[in-house]
Formats: sequence, structure tokens, C-alpha cells
Amino acid sequence: MMLMPRRDFDLFDDFFRDDFFNGKEKNSLMKTDIREGENSFIVDVDLPGYNKEDIKIDVTNGYLTINAKTSNEVNDKEKGKYVRRERFIGECSRSFYVGDDVKQDEIKASFKNGILSLEIPKVDEKKKEAEKKYIEISD
Repeated sequence: MMLMPRRDFDLFDDFFRDDFFNGKEKNSLMKTDIREGENSFIVDVDLPGYNKEDIKIDVTNGYLTINAKTSNEVNDKEKGKYVRRERFIGECSRSFYVGDDVKQDEIKASFKNGILSLEIPKVDEKKKEAEKKYIEISD
């Protein structure tokens, strides 16, 4: 019995059919959905392949920043050569403006099945307007 290569597999053609060469930006990292609830915004971020310990979230100057880092060690002693590698190894981050009034300790976060969920409280605009202080104009 002789093994025949598949005719629909051409390494050269497959290589240049890649999104990188077609000018298409393949942004599959940190896809995000934002929903508005009654008292908060819900942010769901896809982070498949990450562990909870690899994710850092902070709020600085009104910006919520999500930073995720992964490192899958490649063992050079493994048998065989890679023809194609698509799994991401490295660091990625996204930032969203949430406003200066949102405090880091008010944000609730959970991570389940590769999805990071954040609950960000809404700022009461009426209360914010009532707190405005005006500068008195002198004569």
C-alpha cells in the first residue's frame, strides 16, 4: 500500500492564503461584548487558553485595562516539525474608558470557561451634577 499525499494540500499555496498575506487583519484576541444592565455595564472578554492567574485588571486615570499573558513552553526535543502554528503565545491587552468616577474596588470580576466577565457600576449622572461646585465670580 502506498501513501499518496492529498491533492488539496499545497504548503506553498496554503502559506500565501494566510490572512497575513491577504491584508486581512485577524483579530481573534480578546473579543469583547459590552451589555448595558439596569445599574451596570457587563463586559465579557474571550480569553480561551488563559488561566485566571495570567489575567490582570486595573483602573488608572479612568481607563479599565485588561492584560493577559500566556506562555506555552515549546520543547525542542519534541518529535516532528511544525508545519503551522496558530496558538497564541505572548501578551495582549485592551483598554476601555470607564470614567474617572468608577473605582477599582467597585468592579466585580469572574472568569469561567475562558470568558472574563466584568460588572462595572453605572455612575448616577444626576448625583454627579448635584455635586458640581462652581467658582464664584468676583466684581
